[in-house]
Amino acid sequence: MPSRRTVLAAAALLPLAVGARPASAAPKTVQDYYDRAAKLAGDDPVLKALVKALSPDLQMPAVQPVKPFKIFDNVAVVGTTFVQAMALLTSKGVILIDAMGSPDDARKIIIPGLRAVGVNPTHIKYVVAAHGHDDHFGGAQYLADTYGARVMMHKADWDLIAKERPEHAPKRDLEITDGQKLTLGDATIVFHHRPGHTPGTVSPVFPVRWKGRRHTAILWGGTNPPATTAAKRTYLSSVRTAAVAMRKAGVDVELNNHGGADYGLTRIEQLRAGATKNPFIIGPARTQRFMKVMETMLRGRILQDQQKAASGRSTPTCC
Repeated sequence: MPSRRTVLAAAALLPLAVGARPASAAPKTVQDYYDRAAKLAGDDPVLKALVKALSPDLQMPAVQPVKPFKIFDNVAVVGTTFVQAMALLTSKGVILIDAMGSPDDARKIIIPGLRAVGVNPTHIKYVVAAHGHDDHFGGAQYLADTYGARVMMHKADWDLIAKERPEHAPKRDLEITDGQKLTLGDATIVFHHRPGHTPGTVSPVFPVRWKGRRHTAILWGGTNPPATTAAKRTYLSSVRTAAVAMRKAGVDVELNNHGGADYGLTRIEQLRAGATKNPFIIGPARTQRFMKVMETMLRGRILQDQQKAASGRSTPTCC
C-alpha cells in the first residue's frame, strides 16, 4: 500500500477539478492563474524568475558574455546571458548539450570557454540539441566537422529544420527517442521527449556531482511557451508528465539552457563568488513546485488564448 506521502505527492500533480474549492477557489481568470503561480513561487528566486519567464509580456535582456564556469564537478557552462551550452564531463569524453547560434559562437565562445575551465574541446563526443531552434544547434556542425562529434536531436526537430532550412542547420545525424539512454564513460543521460516549445524538445536527466556527492539533474529543454493554443496544450501535458518522471527519478537539480528563465545566471555568479552550498541543488520538493508553477502559468496562457480567440483577436506569434 502506498504511503500517505506518496498519495499526497501524486494528488498534487492532478489538475484542479472544475468547480472544486479545496483550500481556495479554482482560478477563473487569466490573472487568477498568474496570481496563483506567484503565490506558489513565494519568495523563492528560482520560481519567481520562472513566473516572469512564462509571462506574456516578457522582455529579453541585452546579450552579454558569461564567463565560463564549472557549476558541478562534472558540468561546465559556457555562453551568453541569452543562451548557454552545458558540457557534461565524463571519464570517456564530453557530452555537450546545445551549441549556441552559429559556427562563430562555437569558435569564439564554446571552444575557448571550455578550455578556460580546463576542458579539452577535442574530447567532445556528442552534441545534443535540446530542440530545433537555431540558438541551440548553430555551432553543432562546426563542432562535428572539427572534432568528429556526433550530433543528436529528436526526429521531430530534425524534420522541423529540414522543412524550415535555417542557417547553420547541422547535417542530419543521430535521432533521439523518448526514454533513450546515452552512456559515455561513467555517465548515462536519459532523454525525455517533452514537446511543446518545439515538436521535438527533449529534457535530459543525468547525474551530476557536487564535491564528490551524486545528484540527479534535469535540463529543461525549452521554456518559452509556443505560439498556438494547441502547442501550449501539448506543452502543458509535457510538464505534467515530466513532473511524475522527475519524482520517480529523484531529480533534485534544475538546469535550463536559458539561465535568465530560472535565476540560473545569478546562481552561477553565486558559485563564482564562493557559495558553499550549490544553489542549483534545489531538492525534490522544489523541483516539483517548479513544475507546478510552470503548469499554472501555462494554464493561464491557454485561457488567455481562448479569450483572445473568443473576442476575435489573434494570438501573437512566437519568437
